[in-house]
Amino acid sequence: MAVVTPSKSLLRYSSSCHLSSRLNLNGFRRTHLRFQSKIPTKAIKWEDFVLGDERKNGEGLKLRNEKEKKDRGELIRCRAEGFERGLLIGERGGTGEIRVPERFKVVLLMAFVMCLCNADRVVMSVAIVPLAASHGWSSSFLGIVQSSFLWGYILSSLVGGALVDRYGGKRVLAWGVAIWSLATLLTPWAANHSTAMLLAFRALFGLAEGVALPSMNTLLSRWFPSHERASAVGISMAGFHFGNVVSLLLAPILMSTIGISGPFTLFSSIGLLWLTIWAYGITNDPRESRLISNTELRLIQAGKTDSDASNGKLPPLRLLLSKMPTWAIIFANVTNNWGYFVLLSWMPVYFKTVFNVNLKQAAWFSAIPWGMMAISGYIAGAASDSLIKEGYSTTLVRKIMQSIGFIGPGVSLLCLNFAKTPAVAAVFMTAALSLSSFSQAGFLLNMEDIAPQYAGFLHGISNSIGTLAAIISTIGTGYFVQWLGSFQAFLTITAVLYFVTAIFWNLYATGERVF
Repeated sequence: MAVVTPSKSLLRYSSSCHLSSRLNLNGFRRTHLRFQSKIPTKAIKWEDFVLGDERKNGEGLKLRNEKEKKDRGELIRCRAEGFERGLLIGERGGTGEIRVPERFKVVLLMAFVMCLCNADRVVMSVAIVPLAASHGWSSSFLGIVQSSFLWGYILSSLVGGALVDRYGGKRVLAWGVAIWSLATLLTPWAANHSTAMLLAFRALFGLAEGVALPSMNTLLSRWFPSHERASAVGISMAGFHFGNVVSLLLAPILMSTIGISGPFTLFSSIGLLWLTIWAYGITNDPRESRLISNTELRLIQAGKTDSDASNGKLPPLRLLLSKMPTWAIIFANVTNNWGYFVLLSWMPVYFKTVFNVNLKQAAWFSAIPWGMMAISGYIAGAASDSLIKEGYSTTLVRKIMQSIGFIGPGVSLLCLNFAKTPAVAAVFMTAALSLSSFSQAGFLLNMEDIAPQYAGFLHGISNSIGTLAAIISTIGTGYFVQWLGSFQAFLTITAVLYFVTAIFWNLYATGERVF
């Protein structure tokens, strides 16, 4: 029988357990030290003192085993509680050092590449102003150039989602980053070569970026338990929106000092550098990781209610489209993309046209709303996870978040029509974009709710239709501005679309599994 001594790990983690457990542990330690000091020359068997003669009839051994099982259960629970809190503050390892959870490394790399994804996309929204001046492009043709990104994006959304379900998000995202970084690098050359070449490279760029969101959704659903998934998406999408700020602020500075090619070269180089880290540091599934601890892996697996392993087969399209929750997601994606790309593509042009501010000022006015959107997106995710932990149904939480994400922007865009100064316009745009980020905890997470095995494919379907709406809204804005000489009519149409879709969502959306 081995000598029983107090475990250091038990002493360390007992501070987060119940008070009674701490008192028992202290008494256990004092008693052990007292006996040890009296008889230092002999190894003491703890059961000789605790169990006495009960050991003879086997009852003592049974009681001791039960006590050890209880202590181990308390220890594991305390470690799991400390590790769950360690999502943001880290886990304390066996030697006392702080160990960052592997799933936090995944979400940090994801947030970084989503930031880069949007930064590469927004560069053109800034560069198009000097390009239009040098090439003499009309407002209607500006919409065509801006929408060329979406021509490829609409094609890759569906195919990319299916590829993610089959091959995993890591590999598909890696290829996407490689291709879109090269397309970004060559965009200035294409613009100087010919308009047709520019449109072709922008379409290739969109083709590669179409796999980003399906890859993000699938990877995070594998790496995070259900009660942390909204926060993980919030962190990743905060990076996505922060990419707008980075690009809108850096692009004018780099263009004025280096030339139009400056921001394109910088962002593409960063993308290729990120790719080397991603290739060797991340796996598709936490079970494949060599770095993850057993404690973290158990926590992730215990926090999932359904199996998320894909069988590699696509569900019948007719079956998917026969359910109203699918259409609720599709319509939500259509409306979200419609409003998002109107503001993304036309915000610098809006401030320059309506308020006659220069490019650098327009960049600042445009950057502030995106920065606030990054913050509010994380708040929405954390609030969603908190409500679910409190016992509210997933369906109710998704409806609340999506209602805020549509009604809020609709009201803000109507108010934007009455803005008389760029500062007031920036306030309303900030409100519109900040509140629209609540959609991340609505329809974007709802794909994993209703179809965990086919979330990538469902995301591809809804995003392809949503991208078509984004193309129409991006080009339509240009024609409306050229035809009416004002942004007001199109902003009103967008607001009405937000209100109608919010009603449809609350009627037919669900947080329960459908497929």
